[in-house]
Amino acid sequence: MRILITGGTGFIGSHTTVELQNAGFDVVIADNLSNSNAEVVDRIEKITGKRPDFIKADLSNARECRLVFDTFTDIDGIINFAASKAVGESMEKPVMYYKNNLGIFLNLVEEMKKRNIKYFVQSSSCTVYGEPDTLPIKETSPVKTATSPYGHTKRIVEEMLDFITATSDIKAIALRYFNPIGAHASALIGELPNGVPNNLLPFITQTAAGIRKELKVFGNDYPTPDGTCIRDYIHVVDLAKAHVVAIRRLIDKKNKKDLEFFNIGTGNGFSVLEIIKSFEKSTGVKLNWSFAPRRAGDIIQIWADTSFAEKELGWKAKEDLDSMTSSAWRWQQTL
Repeated sequence: MRILITGGTGFIGSHTTVELQNAGFDVVIADNLSNSNAEVVDRIEKITGKRPDFIKADLSNARECRLVFDTFTDIDGIINFAASKAVGESMEKPVMYYKNNLGIFLNLVEEMKKRNIKYFVQSSSCTVYGEPDTLPIKETSPVKTATSPYGHTKRIVEEMLDFITATSDIKAIALRYFNPIGAHASALIGELPNGVPNNLLPFITQTAAGIRKELKVFGNDYPTPDGTCIRDYIHVVDLAKAHVVAIRRLIDKKNKKDLEFFNIGTGNGFSVLEIIKSFEKSTGVKLNWSFAPRRAGDIIQIWADTSFAEKELGWKAKEDLDSMTSSAWRWQQTL
């Protein structure tokens, strides 16, 4: 079967393309290359021995989106990664984020309806839970008011999917990720942010490589065991495999609702200092870092209850923290 991967040259999209091809799917990548490089397609081919189809397209533009489906007329399902994703930037440019992220989604749904494409997996986020009342987070935990336009677009898409799946033949799964890190074992694909990284691990690897002078740890007075924020970090390959399982669940008609939600994490919370210690241990590289004041908007601690995903999807994260940090360093060393 042929799956359209939007944003497929990006960090998570490229790893998911690899896992889909390894599982026997044909893949079409549509990406506008605003935060990635077409060379990723060559790298995917090196890893899998099979080249995914690629088309450069701005999917927020209805005409360009339509062209993708006119070019590839045998698409069976869609996994949607295409979105602007920087929380800080979304605070500065909220209108751009709403137009882009929601526009992409609506254009895709329009084409799905026209062409009778029924299966849709949405890249969602644990940001929909906000600052949690209890831990770990379950899929039934309350969805809270978003703290950024980026997070708000994730919540809005989930709400729109609820109505769309109830009134059409489209069946969907929204995967609520926690914090993907790491890189493919080949070191041919990984996370390559433009400019100053927004995420912790790329900042760590760039500091270790001498690109950044120092890593700033924002806050050491949080109510956590070591005073730093805690997140559920998941290896990007484990995350990619969850998408394969999700799209197959829809195709095999094993879904129990028209729209299902799954938390995709490890079920473990790691602090910022634990990430630093793991990196230094797994790579043998000492980091230059210091504490800085708290950063506005940071959630104190969050990690997933993954039991529902394990039960329903038969999926479970396998990679440990040291393999996540060491793989990210191997990738950084190739750049």
